[in-house]
Amino acid sequence: MGVDGLISVIVTVYNIKDYLPRCVESVMAQTYRELEIILVDDGSVDGSGEVCDEYAGKDERIRVIHKKNGGVSSARNAGLQIARGKYLGYVDGDDFIDADMYEKMLGALIAEKAQAAVCEYKHLGASGHDRVTTGEVIGLSREEALDIYICGHRKYRIYPAVWSKLFLRESVDGLRFAEGKTSEDILYTIEAFCGIERCAYVDVACYNYVVDRFDSIMNKEAGERRFAFEIPMWKEQEAFLRKQGMEQLADKSAYYFYRRMLFYYIEFRDADQQDFAARLVQLLKSEEKKIMAVYQKEWSTKGDRVRMKMMLKAPGWYYRAVKLYEKYLLPYRQKSRECG
Repeated sequence: MGVDGLISVIVTVYNIKDYLPRCVESVMAQTYRELEIILVDDGSVDGSGEVCDEYAGKDERIRVIHKKNGGVSSARNAGLQIARGKYLGYVDGDDFIDADMYEKMLGALIAEKAQAAVCEYKHLGASGHDRVTTGEVIGLSREEALDIYICGHRKYRIYPAVWSKLFLRESVDGLRFAEGKTSEDILYTIEAFCGIERCAYVDVACYNYVVDRFDSIMNKEAGERRFAFEIPMWKEQEAFLRKQGMEQLADKSAYYFYRRMLFYYIEFRDADQQDFAARLVQLLKSEEKKIMAVYQKEWSTKGDRVRMKMMLKAPGWYYRAVKLYEKYLLPYRQKSRECG
């Protein structure tokens, strides 16, 4: 098997025996056949490792790594060490992919002369909001892709998750995932996007993301993860952009980070996680000077400035104002749009 068109698909596996067959079979069934499927058993104790070995016996494209448990980042890095493909893709072992995902992604990447391709995804198993996709392929410059990734877009979305992406190997060679942490995709993706010239956006939901298999995102452990890993990763993203001399993008990264924190505050309060809500208020107040500086930039909206000022001055009133808006104004506006 040559490497010129080979895609190395790294599948991370940890105690997901019941989900693993669906995942592996979805990769094996790809209409694009030139695949190297690397199953990384990250110290599973439920028989997932044996399932990996069984599939390796069925398909010569499958290679298996058994390693001591070290987390998703460690597993992906282990896969990268042996990957031989010209292109790199990632799948989480409890998710699965549509049969033509890599055919579409690679076709778009080549057609757009890009170094990365991004597709949409579907939420499964929870009430996640899925966009209506168009089937279009859109070529983006590095600057356009970074702006969509950091700031969002009314039509397209580029999320940190690497499983929605296909990379040209030479554009990300040498990049590794930060081990011992979660939310590791945030830093990997920003570093990868800074190293490309063009990105192909495939507006088709090819990846099937299984949401919250075991517990709610807003349990105590999830709150701890946000403060221990996710928030520091967003901070590292901003710092990386400043190190690259991308000051405007770094300011935008900070701006959208602080906007995200307002949503997190509401989630913490709704889940009666008052301790996490209080920690988030403390974080914002400790950075008030910086917040007000980035909120004066030209991309800042009046509504965002009002909300942030209210949050910094009276968090309790901010929470009540949001709840009143959700209860009365939001339904009225939605009804007005439907009738209009």
